Amino acid sequence: MEAKPAEGIRVVCEYPDVFPDELPGMPPDRDIEFLIELLPGTAPIAKRQYRVAPKEQELIKENIDELLGKGFIWPSSSPWAFPVLFVDKKDGSRRMCVDCRALNDVTIKNKYPLPRIDDLFDQLQGACVFSKFDLRSGYHQMKIGPSDIPKTAFITRFGLYEYTVMSFGSTNAPAYFMNLMNKVFMEYLDKFVVVFIDDILIYSKTEEEHEEHLRLVLQKLREHKLYAKLSKCEFWLDQVPFLGHIVSKGGIMVDPSKISSVMDWKVPEVVKEVRGFLGLAGYYRWFIESFSKIAKPMTSLLEKGVPFIWTKERQAAFDELKKRLTTAPVLTLPDLTKSFTVYCDASKEGLGCVLMQEGMVIAYASCQLRKHEVSYPTHDLELAAVVHALKIWRHYLFGNRCEIYTDHKSLKYIFTQNELNMRQRRWLELIKDYDLEIYYHPGKANVVADALSRKSYVNMAVAFQMPLELCAEFESLTLGFVRHTTVATFEAEPILEQEIRKHQKTDEKIQEIREQIKVGKAPHFSEDEQGTVWYKNQICVPDVDSIKKLILSEAHDTAYSIHPGSTKMYHDLKERFWWYRMKRAVAEYVAVCDTCQHVKTEHQRPAGLLQPLKIPEWKWDEISYNSIWVVVDRLTKVAHFIPVNTTYSGARLAELYISKIICLHGVPKRIISDRGSQFTSYFWEQLHDSLDSKFRFSTAYHPQTDGQTERTNQILEDMLRACAIQYETSWDKSLPYAEFSYNNSYLV
Repeated sequence: MEAKPAEGIRVVCEYPDVFPDELPGMPPDRDIEFLIELLPGTAPIAKRQYRVAPKEQELIKENIDELLGKGFIWPSSSPWAFPVLFVDKKDGSRRMCVDCRALNDVTIKNKYPLPRIDDLFDQLQGACVFSKFDLRSGYHQMKIGPSDIPKTAFITRFGLYEYTVMSFGSTNAPAYFMNLMNKVFMEYLDKFVVVFIDDILIYSKTEEEHEEHLRLVLQKLREHKLYAKLSKCEFWLDQVPFLGHIVSKGGIMVDPSKISSVMDWKVPEVVKEVRGFLGLAGYYRWFIESFSKIAKPMTSLLEKGVPFIWTKERQAAFDELKKRLTTAPVLTLPDLTKSFTVYCDASKEGLGCVLMQEGMVIAYASCQLRKHEVSYPTHDLELAAVVHALKIWRHYLFGNRCEIYTDHKSLKYIFTQNELNMRQRRWLELIKDYDLEIYYHPGKANVVADALSRKSYVNMAVAFQMPLELCAEFESLTLGFVRHTTVATFEAEPILEQEIRKHQKTDEKIQEIREQIKVGKAPHFSEDEQGTVWYKNQICVPDVDSIKKLILSEAHDTAYSIHPGSTKMYHDLKERFWWYRMKRAVAEYVAVCDTCQHVKTEHQRPAGLLQPLKIPEWKWDEISYNSIWVVVDRLTKVAHFIPVNTTYSGARLAELYISKIICLHGVPKRIISDRGSQFTSYFWEQLHDSLDSKFRFSTAYHPQTDGQTERTNQILEDMLRACAIQYETSWDKSLPYAEFSYNNSYLV
């Protein structure tokens, strides 16, 4: 439906006096006058006028003559004075404004509320026909209190003048005008009129209703001598732009004309530009699924003390937000006579919620976790997502029937739990205010909210670091993804997981845990949709010797692990597995390993006091090495093991050094070495001088001064002995496996 021309609308033609070509003069006396209340002790402020171009001087003269003719200003002798400037209007013309920022700083702020944008839109549910009014110079239709007129004085080359009507730029002007409009249309608000400062929207369900509604609004404008600008008014629309959105029978969507400025936004170069972009994009956040998650790399720049570094991750977030804004969906308007459905999900990355009604999305919501919330157990995180949804959509859900779906099964029993912690009790008091039921919805079915809290941009090269639940999501997409744990390349094979799941069903202790999950007494445990019991992110291993032995063997005896000590092995395994007394089982397994008994050395505390080396500031800033050629980064403890021959010259070692170390990590600042003849040569000294690396030697006959490398040598020797005994291979062929195992083990 196209907008009808005003000349063809009978009801509009009945009120020609409401649409004058110019304001007829001074506004009438009203119940509300614009007042400027100042902070106690404020003295008059006088500013110098700005320099302006000759053409702008002409505009100032025209504006002064026009305002004087209407009585909106008069000559002044006020001790106050503020300069004028020009602001571009939508139609291309320029509006003269007073730069009264200094006055605003000392003005007591009026707290009269502007309406919430989302509350205004909620009133439009079921509307099919719309009309929009825009008042003509709305602020000039309210008088200023006589005692406050001198405070509005502005200075020009043509003299000092002061306003008798409210001017643009005053900090309290929106609040005063909003108060006036609410008083004028009070009996129609929430029925068929929406007002936001000087914008008036009339909405109706039928054309017959709409004509009557227009007549009532026009009559009010006539009675209060408020005037509209006909060229900016639109009538009988099936969709209308309003407050940066497009409103229609089908719902609400983003106004494309407003998004163009976002799409043209250049890459931010300072924090202020980041804040501006997020502010504009955040205005439409309820259209964007997982907004807080996407924006997180950029919002971190707003934190105090964070240096401005524009990374690839932040560029990706910047581009993704712009993309989401241009493809934002149409959101349906809520019907408060019907029940609502809320889908909730939580993860360590944040909380996600979706509000729906009859299968249609009303709004998305998401939020990042605060520092203390990250440590919440899974049960509390999922409950926090429910509470977040109830708080943010309270105006919809309070007093209405609501069904909440979560993928955490134990939340179904929240109302019947006997034992609750203080946080759960506090949240339960809030939940009891609502008419709701909580239902279990498996994670794969709860895809929308799950995406809000878990969706991530994943580089497949580091996919082995993802939680198992994300691995499962990738597997369900048939991307040929192989699930890995952090124990080197130890694969958690589906057969092993199936065996664990099978034996969990007959394990008495795990059955007890299942019962505790149902009544909410096991907050750290959970059960997925396949019936597998988990402790946090670790799968619960049943008390079956064959399964435990297989896991321990894979983590200790394979060519990829090479017999780590009990501490390293335990720290590697606990990332993915859990069972009662697992640490003891690991220690006992290592203690009876025949290979370890043959190759592990005794560890005794060295005599005397050591002088520890200073901790490096960055990885690979400081290294130390020995032959085999062991090169260790002193900060991260990552090592490279390079096979060399004792007859290698300094030039040959330099070639290896550049190809194996410098090309991967750059040039170290400091190097600590033993006193091998290759490293004490003049050639080697000149090489490091040219690279600007400081070279230091360990004390002669006292290798403890480079203790980190010596400890690495000891571990390497144990590994190579184990390989020689178990696999009967030469040590140089086992060296790459040893390096791989060492760098993928828990290092202390």
